Amino acid sequence: MIVVRFAPSPTGYLHIGGARTAIFNWLYAKKHNGKFFLRIEDTDFKRSGEEMTRAIIDSLRWLGLDWEGEPIKQSERLEIYREHAQRLVESGYAYRSFSSEEEVALVRERVTAEKKTFIYREHFARPTSKQEAQWLAENKPFAIRLEVPPSNTEFDDQVQGKVSFEHALIDDFVILRSDGYPTYHLAVVVDDHEMGITHVIRGADHISNTPKQMMLYRAFGWETPKFAHVPLILGPDKTRLSKRHGATAVGEYEKKGILPEALFNYLTLLGWSPGDDREILSKEELISLFDINDISKSNAVFDEKKLVWMNGQYLSSVAIERLVEPVTNAYAQADVVSRAELADKKEYLFGVIGLLRSRVKTILEFVEFGSYFWRDPTEYEEAARVKHWKDENVSAWLIALSEAYAQLSLFNVDEVERCLRESSEKLAISASKLIHATRLAVTGFGVSPSLFETLALLGKQHVVARLKSAAQIISATK
Repeated sequence: MIVVRFAPSPTGYLHIGGARTAIFNWLYAKKHNGKFFLRIEDTDFKRSGEEMTRAIIDSLRWLGLDWEGEPIKQSERLEIYREHAQRLVESGYAYRSFSSEEEVALVRERVTAEKKTFIYREHFARPTSKQEAQWLAENKPFAIRLEVPPSNTEFDDQVQGKVSFEHALIDDFVILRSDGYPTYHLAVVVDDHEMGITHVIRGADHISNTPKQMMLYRAFGWETPKFAHVPLILGPDKTRLSKRHGATAVGEYEKKGILPEALFNYLTLLGWSPGDDREILSKEELISLFDINDISKSNAVFDEKKLVWMNGQYLSSVAIERLVEPVTNAYAQADVVSRAELADKKEYLFGVIGLLRSRVKTILEFVEFGSYFWRDPTEYEEAARVKHWKDENVSAWLIALSEAYAQLSLFNVDEVERCLRESSEKLAISASKLIHATRLAVTGFGVSPSLFETLALLGKQHVVARLKSAAQIISATK
Protein backbone atom coordinates (compact mmCIF):
# COMPACT_ATOMS: atom_id res chain seq x y z
CA MET A 1 0.00 0.00 0.00
CA ILE A 2 1.18 3.53 -0.82
CA VAL A 3 1.68 5.56 2.36
CA VAL A 4 2.75 9.21 2.16
CA ARG A 5 2.85 12.23 4.44
CA PHE A 6 3.05 15.98 4.50
CA ALA A 7 5.26 17.24 7.31
CA PRO A 8 5.24 21.04 7.74
CA SER A 9 7.15 22.91 10.40
CA PRO A 10 4.87 25.38 12.22
CA THR A 11 7.34 28.26 12.10
CA GLY A 12 5.13 30.21 9.69
CA TYR A 13 1.95 30.02 7.67
CA LEU A 14 1.41 27.39 4.98
CA HIS A 15 3.46 28.50 2.00
CA ILE A 16 2.38 28.04 -1.60
CA GLY A 17 5.26 25.60 -2.13
CA GLY A 18 4.29 23.56 0.90
CA ALA A 19 0.67 23.50 -0.19
CA ARG A 20 1.64 22.09 -3.58
CA THR A 21 3.77 19.40 -1.90
CA ALA A 22 0.79 18.47 0.27
CA ILE A 23 -1.44 18.30 -2.80
CA PHE A 24 1.00 16.06 -4.69
CA ASN A 25 1.17 13.67 -1.73
CA TRP A 26 -2.61 13.69 -1.30
CA LEU A 27 -3.23 13.03 -5.00
CA TYR A 28 -0.71 10.20 -5.09
CA ALA A 29 -2.36 8.52 -2.09
CA LYS A 30 -5.86 8.93 -3.52
CA LYS A 31 -4.75 7.66 -6.94
CA HIS A 32 -3.44 4.41 -5.44
CA ASN A 33 -6.03 3.98 -2.66
CA GLY A 34 -3.24 4.60 -0.18
CA LYS A 35 -2.91 6.60 3.02
CA PHE A 36 -2.00 10.25 3.53
CA PHE A 37 -0.78 11.42 6.93
CA LEU A 38 -0.20 14.88 8.35
CA ARG A 39 2.79 15.29 10.66
CA ILE A 40 3.62 18.52 12.45
CA GLU A 41 7.40 18.86 12.86
CA ASP A 42 7.35 21.15 15.90
CA THR A 43 10.56 20.27 17.75
CA ASP A 44 11.94 23.79 17.20
CA PHE A 45 10.20 25.22 20.24
CA LYS A 46 11.75 28.67 19.87
CA ARG A 47 10.16 29.20 16.46
CA SER A 48 7.16 26.83 16.46
CA GLY A 49 3.77 27.77 17.85
CA GLU A 50 0.30 26.35 18.33
CA GLU A 51 -1.16 29.31 16.46
CA MET A 52 0.89 28.45 13.37
CA THR A 53 -0.06 24.79 13.71
CA ARG A 54 -3.75 25.67 13.71
CA ALA A 55 -3.27 28.03 10.77
CA ILE A 56 -1.53 25.33 8.71
CA ILE A 57 -4.25 22.79 9.48
CA ASP A 58 -6.97 25.32 8.64
CA SER A 59 -5.30 26.11 5.30
CA LEU A 60 -4.99 22.43 4.39
CA ARG A 61 -8.64 21.84 5.23
CA TRP A 62 -9.64 24.94 3.26
CA LEU A 63 -7.89 23.43 0.25
CA GLY A 64 -10.02 20.32 0.70
CA LEU A 65 -7.33 17.94 1.94
CA ASP A 66 -8.03 15.22 4.47
CA TRP A 67 -5.71 12.80 6.24
CA GLU A 68 -5.61 9.67 8.35
CA GLY A 69 -6.54 10.23 11.99
CA GLU A 70 -5.27 13.19 13.98
CA PRO A 71 -2.14 15.11 12.98
CA ILE A 72 1.00 13.56 14.46
CA LYS A 73 3.10 16.00 16.51
CA GLN A 74 6.82 15.41 16.93
CA SER A 75 6.81 17.37 20.18
CA GLU A 76 4.85 14.49 21.72
CA ARG A 77 7.44 11.89 20.65
CA LEU A 78 10.68 13.26 22.12
CA GLU A 79 11.45 10.24 24.29
CA ILE A 80 11.11 7.96 21.27
CA TYR A 81 13.79 9.91 19.40
CA ARG A 82 16.12 9.83 22.41
CA GLU A 83 15.74 6.06 22.68
CA HIS A 84 16.58 5.63 18.99
CA ALA A 85 19.63 7.89 19.25
CA GLN A 86 20.88 5.84 22.20
CA ARG A 87 20.29 2.69 20.19
CA LEU A 88 22.66 3.96 17.49
CA VAL A 89 25.31 4.80 20.10
CA GLU A 90 25.08 1.29 21.50
CA SER A 91 25.35 -0.25 18.03
CA GLY A 92 28.43 1.86 17.24
CA TYR A 93 26.95 3.87 14.37
CA ALA A 94 26.80 7.04 16.43
CA TYR A 95 28.89 8.55 19.19
CA ARG A 96 28.68 11.11 21.96
CA SER A 97 30.23 14.43 21.07
CA PHE A 98 31.39 16.36 24.16
CA SER A 99 32.77 19.44 22.43
CA SER A 100 30.84 22.57 23.30
CA GLU A 101 29.21 24.89 20.82
CA GLU A 102 31.76 27.55 21.73
CA GLU A 103 34.69 25.20 21.02
CA VAL A 104 33.24 24.19 17.67
CA ALA A 105 32.49 27.80 16.74
CA LEU A 106 36.10 28.90 17.45
CA VAL A 107 37.57 26.17 15.27
CA ARG A 108 35.03 26.79 12.54
CA GLU A 109 35.89 30.49 12.55
CA ARG A 110 39.62 29.77 12.26
CA VAL A 111 39.17 27.23 9.45
CA THR A 112 36.83 29.55 7.57
CA ALA A 113 39.35 32.38 7.89
CA GLU A 114 41.87 30.09 6.21
CA LYS A 115 39.35 29.69 3.39
CA LYS A 116 38.97 25.99 4.07
CA THR A 117 35.87 23.84 4.60
CA PHE A 118 35.17 23.00 8.22
CA ILE A 119 34.74 19.26 8.82
CA TYR A 120 34.02 18.40 12.45
CA ARG A 121 35.64 14.98 12.42
CA GLU A 122 38.93 16.44 11.16
CA HIS A 123 39.29 18.61 14.27
CA PHE A 124 37.44 16.75 17.03
CA ALA A 125 38.32 13.10 17.46
CA ARG A 126 35.75 10.58 18.54
CA PRO A 127 36.25 10.18 22.31
CA THR A 128 37.93 7.06 23.64
CA SER A 129 36.07 4.79 26.04
CA LYS A 130 38.13 6.20 28.92
CA GLN A 131 37.41 9.82 27.98
CA GLU A 132 33.73 9.10 27.53
CA ALA A 133 33.44 7.40 30.91
CA GLN A 134 35.22 10.30 32.62
CA TRP A 135 33.13 12.99 30.95
CA LEU A 136 29.91 11.13 31.63
CA ALA A 137 30.91 10.83 35.29
CA GLU A 138 31.45 14.60 35.31
CA ASN A 139 28.00 15.12 33.74
CA LYS A 140 29.61 16.93 30.85
CA PRO A 141 26.95 17.86 28.24
CA PHE A 142 27.07 16.00 24.95
CA ALA A 143 25.33 15.75 21.63
CA ILE A 144 25.06 12.56 19.60
CA ARG A 145 26.51 12.45 16.09
CA LEU A 146 26.17 9.83 13.40
CA GLU A 147 29.54 8.70 12.11
CA VAL A 148 29.56 9.11 8.34
CA PRO A 149 31.20 6.06 6.76
CA PRO A 150 33.50 6.39 3.75
CA SER A 151 31.98 5.69 0.33
CA ASN A 152 28.98 7.43 -1.25
CA THR A 153 25.18 7.37 -1.33
CA GLU A 154 23.27 6.82 -4.54
CA PHE A 155 19.54 6.62 -5.12
CA ASP A 156 17.06 6.79 -7.94
CA ASP A 157 14.84 9.78 -7.38
CA GLN A 158 11.42 9.38 -9.00
CA VAL A 159 11.59 12.93 -10.32
CA GLN A 160 15.26 13.89 -10.49
CA GLY A 161 16.62 10.54 -11.70
CA LYS A 162 19.90 9.05 -10.41
CA VAL A 163 21.47 11.12 -7.62
CA SER A 164 24.85 10.56 -5.96
CA PHE A 165 26.58 12.14 -2.94
CA GLU A 166 30.21 11.64 -1.88
CA HIS A 167 30.47 10.99 1.86
CA ALA A 168 33.79 12.83 2.01
CA LEU A 169 31.79 16.04 1.65
CA ILE A 170 29.34 15.12 4.43
CA ASP A 171 30.37 15.75 8.04
CA ASP A 172 29.48 13.59 11.01
CA PHE A 173 26.12 15.14 11.80
CA VAL A 174 24.23 15.72 15.02
CA ILE A 175 21.14 13.57 15.49
CA LEU A 176 20.44 14.52 19.13
CA ARG A 177 21.39 17.91 20.52
CA SER A 178 22.94 18.42 23.93
CA ASP A 179 19.56 19.68 25.21
CA GLY A 180 18.01 16.29 24.40
CA TYR A 181 16.06 17.46 21.37
CA PRO A 182 16.35 15.55 18.08
CA THR A 183 17.55 17.14 14.88
CA TYR A 184 15.42 17.07 11.76
CA HIS A 185 17.22 14.06 10.29
CA LEU A 186 16.69 11.72 13.23
CA ALA A 187 13.08 12.70 13.87
CA VAL A 188 12.00 12.44 10.23
CA VAL A 189 13.60 9.01 9.73
CA VAL A 190 12.18 7.54 12.94
CA ASP A 191 8.73 8.92 12.17
CA ASP A 192 8.68 7.86 8.53
CA HIS A 193 9.69 4.33 9.52
CA GLU A 194 7.15 4.01 12.32
CA MET A 195 4.40 5.48 10.13
CA GLY A 196 5.21 3.01 7.34
CA ILE A 197 5.91 5.75 4.79
CA THR A 198 6.63 4.17 1.41
CA HIS A 199 7.20 7.34 -0.65
CA VAL A 200 8.69 10.65 0.47
CA ILE A 201 7.45 13.38 -1.88
CA ARG A 202 8.96 16.73 -0.97
CA GLY A 203 10.61 19.85 -2.39
CA ALA A 204 13.89 19.67 -4.27
CA ASP A 205 15.50 21.83 -1.57
CA HIS A 206 15.46 18.69 0.61
CA ILE A 207 17.48 16.58 -1.78
CA SER A 208 20.74 17.32 0.06
CA ASN A 209 19.16 15.93 3.25
CA THR A 210 18.50 12.57 1.63
CA PRO A 211 21.98 10.96 1.94
CA LYS A 212 22.09 11.67 5.68
CA GLN A 213 18.67 10.17 6.12
CA MET A 214 19.56 7.13 4.04
CA MET A 215 22.61 6.61 6.30
CA LEU A 216 20.26 6.59 9.28
CA TYR A 217 17.99 4.05 7.60
CA ARG A 218 20.97 1.77 7.01
CA ALA A 219 22.25 2.25 10.56
CA PHE A 220 18.87 1.20 11.95
CA GLY A 221 18.61 -1.66 9.46
CA TRP A 222 15.36 -0.32 8.02
CA GLU A 223 14.06 -0.34 4.47
CA THR A 224 14.46 3.04 2.76
CA PRO A 225 11.35 4.65 1.23
CA LYS A 226 11.36 5.87 -2.35
CA PHE A 227 12.12 9.55 -2.81
CA ALA A 228 10.60 12.09 -5.19
CA HIS A 229 11.96 15.62 -5.00
CA VAL A 230 9.65 18.01 -6.81
CA PRO A 231 10.87 21.23 -8.44
CA LEU A 232 10.77 24.53 -6.61
CA ILE A 233 8.26 27.30 -7.28
CA LEU A 234 9.87 30.52 -8.51
CA GLY A 235 8.63 34.06 -8.82
CA PRO A 236 8.20 35.80 -12.19
CA ASP A 237 11.84 36.91 -12.01
CA LYS A 238 12.92 33.24 -11.77
CA THR A 239 14.16 33.60 -8.19
CA ARG A 240 12.71 31.55 -5.36
CA LEU A 241 9.17 32.64 -4.52
CA SER A 242 9.19 35.00 -1.55
CA LYS A 243 7.20 37.84 -0.01
CA ARG A 244 8.82 40.36 -2.33
CA HIS A 245 6.84 38.72 -5.14
CA GLY A 246 3.57 39.32 -3.27
CA ALA A 247 1.44 36.89 -1.32
CA THR A 248 3.10 33.55 -0.61
CA ALA A 249 0.84 32.06 2.08
CA VAL A 250 -2.28 30.09 1.28
CA GLY A 251 -4.33 32.11 3.77
CA GLU A 252 -3.51 35.33 1.91
CA TYR A 253 -5.10 33.98 -1.25
CA GLU A 254 -8.21 33.05 0.67
CA LYS A 255 -8.37 36.67 1.85
CA LYS A 256 -7.85 37.83 -1.74
CA GLY A 257 -11.02 36.04 -2.80
CA ILE A 258 -9.53 32.97 -4.48
CA LEU A 259 -11.60 29.80 -4.32
CA PRO A 260 -9.83 26.76 -2.83
CA GLU A 261 -10.82 24.68 -5.88
CA ALA A 262 -9.06 27.15 -8.16
CA LEU A 263 -5.89 27.33 -6.04
CA PHE A 264 -5.82 23.52 -5.75
CA ASN A 265 -6.17 23.17 -9.54
CA TYR A 266 -3.55 25.85 -10.24
CA LEU A 267 -0.94 24.51 -7.81
CA THR A 268 -1.30 20.99 -9.18
CA LEU A 269 -0.32 22.25 -12.61
CA LEU A 270 2.86 23.92 -11.30
CA GLY A 271 5.45 21.34 -12.25
CA TRP A 272 3.01 18.65 -13.34
CA SER A 273 0.92 18.25 -16.48
CA PRO A 274 -1.90 15.86 -17.37
CA GLY A 275 -0.32 15.43 -20.79
CA ASP A 276 -2.71 17.60 -22.79
CA ASP A 277 -3.78 21.24 -22.98
CA ARG A 278 -6.51 21.05 -20.35
CA GLU A 279 -6.17 23.52 -17.50
CA ILE A 280 -9.48 23.36 -15.64
CA LEU A 281 -9.64 19.96 -13.94
CA SER A 282 -11.78 18.70 -11.09
CA LYS A 283 -10.21 16.91 -8.13
CA GLU A 284 -11.61 13.64 -9.40
CA GLU A 285 -9.92 14.19 -12.76
CA LEU A 286 -6.66 15.20 -11.11
CA ILE A 287 -6.69 12.08 -8.94
CA SER A 288 -7.23 9.80 -11.93
CA LEU A 289 -4.53 11.50 -14.03
CA PHE A 290 -1.83 12.22 -11.45
CA ASP A 291 1.46 10.37 -11.82
CA ILE A 292 4.77 11.14 -10.09
CA ASN A 293 6.60 10.25 -13.29
CA ASP A 294 4.92 13.19 -15.03
CA ILE A 295 6.38 15.76 -12.62
CA SER A 296 8.87 18.00 -14.37
CA LYS A 297 12.46 18.38 -13.22
CA SER A 298 12.32 22.07 -14.09
CA ASN A 299 11.33 24.70 -11.55
CA ALA A 300 7.83 26.15 -11.97
CA VAL A 301 6.97 29.86 -12.17
CA PHE A 302 4.10 31.18 -10.09
CA ASP A 303 1.92 33.50 -12.17
CA GLU A 304 -0.72 35.22 -10.03
CA LYS A 305 -2.48 36.60 -13.10
CA LYS A 306 -2.97 33.05 -14.37
CA LEU A 307 -4.33 32.01 -10.97
CA VAL A 308 -6.81 34.91 -10.98
CA TRP A 309 -7.90 33.97 -14.51
CA MET A 310 -8.44 30.37 -13.40
CA ASN A 311 -10.39 31.58 -10.39
CA GLY A 312 -12.68 33.53 -12.73
CA GLN A 313 -13.31 30.32 -14.67
CA TYR A 314 -14.37 28.58 -11.48
CA LEU A 315 -16.58 31.48 -10.36
CA SER A 316 -18.49 31.38 -13.63
CA SER A 317 -18.98 27.61 -13.64
CA VAL A 318 -19.55 26.36 -10.08
CA ALA A 319 -23.06 26.14 -8.67
CA ILE A 320 -24.37 29.44 -7.33
CA GLU A 321 -25.03 27.72 -4.00
CA ARG A 322 -21.28 27.12 -3.69
CA LEU A 323 -20.64 30.87 -3.78
CA VAL A 324 -23.24 31.97 -1.25
CA GLU A 325 -21.03 31.57 1.82
CA PRO A 326 -17.84 33.25 0.51
CA VAL A 327 -19.82 36.08 -1.12
CA THR A 328 -21.81 36.59 2.07
CA ASN A 329 -18.57 36.78 4.05
CA ALA A 330 -17.11 39.30 1.60
CA TYR A 331 -20.12 41.62 1.72
CA ALA A 332 -20.42 41.38 5.50
CA GLN A 333 -16.71 41.94 6.16
CA ALA A 334 -16.72 44.99 3.89
CA ASP A 335 -19.70 46.30 5.88
CA VAL A 336 -21.76 46.62 2.70
CA VAL A 337 -24.70 44.66 4.07
CA SER A 338 -25.32 42.74 7.27
CA ARG A 339 -25.39 38.96 7.46
CA ALA A 340 -28.96 39.16 8.75
CA GLU A 341 -30.09 41.09 5.69
CA LEU A 342 -28.25 38.68 3.40
CA ALA A 343 -29.92 35.74 5.10
CA ASP A 344 -33.36 37.39 4.71
CA LYS A 345 -32.76 38.05 1.02
CA LYS A 346 -31.27 34.73 -0.03
CA GLU A 347 -33.17 34.58 -3.34
CA TYR A 348 -32.06 38.12 -4.15
CA LEU A 349 -28.45 37.18 -3.26
CA PHE A 350 -28.69 34.25 -5.68
CA GLY A 351 -29.73 36.72 -8.36
CA VAL A 352 -26.83 39.06 -7.59
CA ILE A 353 -24.32 36.22 -7.75
CA GLY A 354 -25.85 34.97 -10.99
CA LEU A 355 -25.47 38.37 -12.66
CA LEU A 356 -21.96 39.13 -11.43
CA ARG A 357 -20.11 35.83 -11.39
CA SER A 358 -19.20 35.77 -15.07
CA ARG A 359 -17.81 39.32 -14.82
CA VAL A 360 -15.60 39.01 -11.72
CA LYS A 361 -12.33 37.17 -11.16
CA THR A 362 -12.28 37.03 -7.34
CA ILE A 363 -14.80 36.92 -4.52
CA LEU A 364 -13.71 40.41 -3.45
CA GLU A 365 -14.82 41.78 -6.80
CA PHE A 366 -18.42 40.98 -5.87
CA VAL A 367 -17.96 43.81 -3.37
CA GLU A 368 -15.90 46.06 -5.60
CA PHE A 369 -18.25 45.86 -8.58
CA GLY A 370 -21.53 44.85 -6.97
CA SER A 371 -22.13 46.89 -3.85
CA TYR A 372 -24.82 48.87 -5.71
CA PHE A 373 -27.09 45.84 -5.46
CA TRP A 374 -27.30 46.54 -1.73
CA ARG A 375 -26.70 50.24 -1.31
CA ASP A 376 -27.41 53.31 -3.45
CA PRO A 377 -24.27 54.51 -5.23
CA THR A 378 -22.61 57.46 -3.50
CA GLU A 379 -20.03 58.05 -6.22
CA TYR A 380 -20.17 57.85 -10.00
CA GLU A 381 -17.26 56.73 -12.16
CA GLU A 382 -15.66 59.94 -13.41
CA ALA A 383 -14.71 58.73 -16.90
CA ALA A 384 -18.24 57.45 -17.42
CA ARG A 385 -19.74 60.75 -16.19
CA VAL A 386 -17.72 62.68 -18.72
CA LYS A 387 -18.75 60.33 -21.49
CA HIS A 388 -22.38 59.51 -20.74
CA TRP A 389 -23.68 62.52 -18.80
CA LYS A 390 -22.24 65.27 -20.98
CA ASP A 391 -25.49 66.09 -22.80
CA GLU A 392 -27.30 69.05 -21.19
CA ASN A 393 -30.60 67.13 -21.34
CA VAL A 394 -29.41 64.00 -19.46
CA SER A 395 -31.19 64.89 -16.24
CA ALA A 396 -34.44 65.33 -18.17
CA TRP A 397 -33.96 61.95 -19.84
CA LEU A 398 -33.49 60.24 -16.47
CA ILE A 399 -36.55 61.97 -14.98
CA ALA A 400 -38.66 60.93 -17.96
CA LEU A 401 -37.50 57.32 -17.67
CA SER A 402 -38.10 57.29 -13.91
CA GLU A 403 -41.69 58.46 -14.48
CA ALA A 404 -42.23 55.82 -17.16
CA TYR A 405 -40.85 53.09 -14.91
CA ALA A 406 -43.02 54.26 -12.02
CA GLN A 407 -46.10 53.52 -14.12
CA LEU A 408 -45.16 49.90 -14.86
CA SER A 409 -47.28 47.27 -13.16
CA LEU A 410 -44.75 44.55 -14.06
CA PHE A 411 -41.06 45.24 -13.57
CA ASN A 412 -39.45 42.26 -15.26
CA VAL A 413 -36.64 42.14 -17.83
CA ASP A 414 -38.90 42.34 -20.88
CA GLU A 415 -41.02 45.22 -19.55
CA VAL A 416 -37.96 47.16 -18.35
CA GLU A 417 -36.34 46.92 -21.76
CA ARG A 418 -39.54 47.76 -23.66
CA CYS A 419 -40.18 50.79 -21.50
CA LEU A 420 -36.66 52.15 -21.92
CA ARG A 421 -36.69 51.77 -25.69
CA GLU A 422 -40.10 53.43 -25.95
CA SER A 423 -38.85 56.26 -23.75
CA SER A 424 -35.78 56.78 -25.95
CA GLU A 425 -38.05 57.08 -29.01
CA LYS A 426 -40.23 59.69 -27.26
CA LEU A 427 -37.10 61.60 -26.24
CA ALA A 428 -35.77 61.36 -29.81
CA ILE A 429 -32.45 59.87 -28.71
CA SER A 430 -30.80 56.53 -29.38
CA ALA A 431 -31.56 53.71 -26.97
CA SER A 432 -27.81 53.29 -26.34
CA LYS A 433 -27.55 56.87 -25.00
CA LEU A 434 -30.32 56.26 -22.53
CA ILE A 435 -28.95 52.83 -21.61
CA HIS A 436 -25.50 54.19 -20.76
CA ALA A 437 -26.87 57.17 -18.83
CA THR A 438 -29.23 54.89 -16.89
CA ARG A 439 -26.53 52.32 -16.10
CA LEU A 440 -24.31 54.99 -14.57
CA ALA A 441 -27.21 56.48 -12.61
CA VAL A 442 -28.28 53.15 -11.14
CA THR A 443 -24.92 51.39 -10.58
CA GLY A 444 -22.34 54.18 -10.41
CA PHE A 445 -20.31 52.38 -13.09
CA GLY A 446 -19.98 52.72 -16.84
CA VAL A 447 -19.95 48.93 -17.18
CA SER A 448 -22.20 46.38 -15.51
CA PRO A 449 -23.97 43.10 -16.15
CA SER A 450 -26.96 43.20 -18.50
CA LEU A 451 -28.68 46.49 -17.68
CA PHE A 452 -32.19 45.17 -18.03
CA GLU A 453 -31.52 42.15 -15.83
CA THR A 454 -29.84 44.43 -13.30
CA LEU A 455 -32.80 46.84 -13.21
CA ALA A 456 -35.31 44.01 -12.91
CA LEU A 457 -33.38 42.49 -10.00
CA LEU A 458 -33.01 45.82 -8.18
CA GLY A 459 -36.74 46.42 -8.42
CA LYS A 460 -38.87 49.39 -9.40
CA GLN A 461 -38.64 51.33 -6.17
CA HIS A 462 -34.84 51.43 -6.07
CA VAL A 463 -34.44 52.08 -9.78
CA VAL A 464 -36.90 54.99 -9.83
CA ALA A 465 -35.31 56.54 -6.75
CA ARG A 466 -31.78 56.23 -8.16
CA LEU A 467 -32.76 57.75 -11.49
CA LYS A 468 -34.29 60.76 -9.73
CA SER A 469 -31.30 61.13 -7.41
CA ALA A 470 -28.84 61.04 -10.31
CA ALA A 471 -30.90 63.61 -12.20
CA GLN A 472 -30.73 65.96 -9.24
CA ILE A 473 -26.96 65.50 -8.93
CA ILE A 474 -26.49 66.20 -12.64
CA SER A 475 -28.66 69.32 -12.47
CA ALA A 476 -26.77 70.60 -9.44
CA THR A 477 -23.42 70.31 -11.22
CA LYS A 478 -24.42 71.93 -14.54
